[in-house]
Amino acid sequence: MGAFALSGAGLWGASLVQSPAQAAAEAAPPVPDVLTAPVERRIVSDTVVTRGTVSASQTVDIAPAASAAEGGKPVVTKLLVQAGKTFKAGQVLMEISGRPVFVLTGTLPVYRDLKPGAHGEDVRQLQKALAGLGHSTGGDRKGVYGPGTKAAVAAFYASVGYDPVLVGGESGPGGEGGDPVEAARDQVKAAERALARLTSGKAEGEASGDDLKYAREDLAEARKKLTDAEAVSGPMVPASEVAYLSGFPARVDVVNAKVGGDVGEKPMTVSAGRLVVKGSLAAHEKGLVRAGQKVRILSETTGQEATGVVASVSEEPAAAAPEGGPAGDAVQGQGYTLEVRPDKDLPATLAGQDVRLTVEAATSVGKVLVVPVSAVSAGADSRTTVTVLQNDGARRRVEVRPGTSGDGYVQVTPVGGTLSEQERVIVGVGAGAGAGAGDGGLGAGGAPEVPGAQR
Repeated sequence: MGAFALSGAGLWGASLVQSPAQAAAEAAPPVPDVLTAPVERRIVSDTVVTRGTVSASQTVDIAPAASAAEGGKPVVTKLLVQAGKTFKAGQVLMEISGRPVFVLTGTLPVYRDLKPGAHGEDVRQLQKALAGLGHSTGGDRKGVYGPGTKAAVAAFYASVGYDPVLVGGESGPGGEGGDPVEAARDQVKAAERALARLTSGKAEGEASGDDLKYAREDLAEARKKLTDAEAVSGPMVPASEVAYLSGFPARVDVVNAKVGGDVGEKPMTVSAGRLVVKGSLAAHEKGLVRAGQKVRILSETTGQEATGVVASVSEEPAAAAPEGGPAGDAVQGQGYTLEVRPDKDLPATLAGQDVRLTVEAATSVGKVLVVPVSAVSAGADSRTTVTVLQNDGARRRVEVRPGTSGDGYVQVTPVGGTLSEQERVIVGVGAGAGAGAGDGGLGAGGAPEVPGAQR
């Protein structure tokens, strides 16, 4: 009995005693294995995230170079709109030295006074704007400031409560240097009387044929001068009294002017058109973004979301003033201007807000065959491949052509081989793996976390 007990104790003790080699073997980590991930079929998209500011598509400084009466300094005599308010086409925004400053619909900037007899695209724009306000230009040809346009201009000024500036010497402002129309009329009267005397019974025997001929020529010339003078006389639209905006209603952004004060450089700033988002791209992002790409717009302040497309990306970096330096010392910055056009009109409450822009820089057309980026490797022969781990443990290298990448995946198209969904590709191995284990994209380096990876 005692021998049996000793025998049992010896067996128990032996189970607790290990050789140094056995202990080291059990303490060592398990033999490392390769990491694999399945081949999938999904939509791949790459994104660029940046910031932007919601603003109107057109911003205009209302800064008329008005001439004050009697050579004085231009003075603001009325302010008829307030910052933050909207206004419509044809509305007078302010009055400078007693003259109105109003806005009309158009895209061509003002660069000259428009007077009777003028021709050009700016005349066509004026005619279209007046017609839109209900003032017909009659039978005038498009782009020709004729009698119908004169009547429309006079009617518009009357509708906003002002007399138009008149050119050609008629009554009212602009009549410097006499009245050429009245002078031409006087010449016509004089020529008519001279001809009448020659053709009257009293002078019939005294007038020669040449006298009559010259008198009739004089009358014809006088009448032509009258026609010409009338064509270029009448109400005009001074460049100082009008500004054009692309769409209405428009908004007043800033009012710097004060009644009784000088006009200054920028008495008022207004904006018009649809709200757009203007942002900036870093140099490394510019190549990923192009016109037409989809954009998600998010206001983190209000939680409002919208979609849009990239309208444009500047070719050159935007000029920026150096920190602490004057704006005039602009230098080339690192940001490329990005403009996003929303698919639908943004709420007016978003104007001026900072928003987040997520640009879908590249998106696959439908679901495509993808693998984790770490599964793709380029060999010394310049071929791009993935390594498939088969069920029996064998490895098969497949040449592929990479496509769109994003979210850690890359689109692959087999070249001269086959690659199927749910096959497993090597994405990495642990240190110390056997020869040939580095066929994945990482070689013999460590294995990072990869979506769907398994040992």
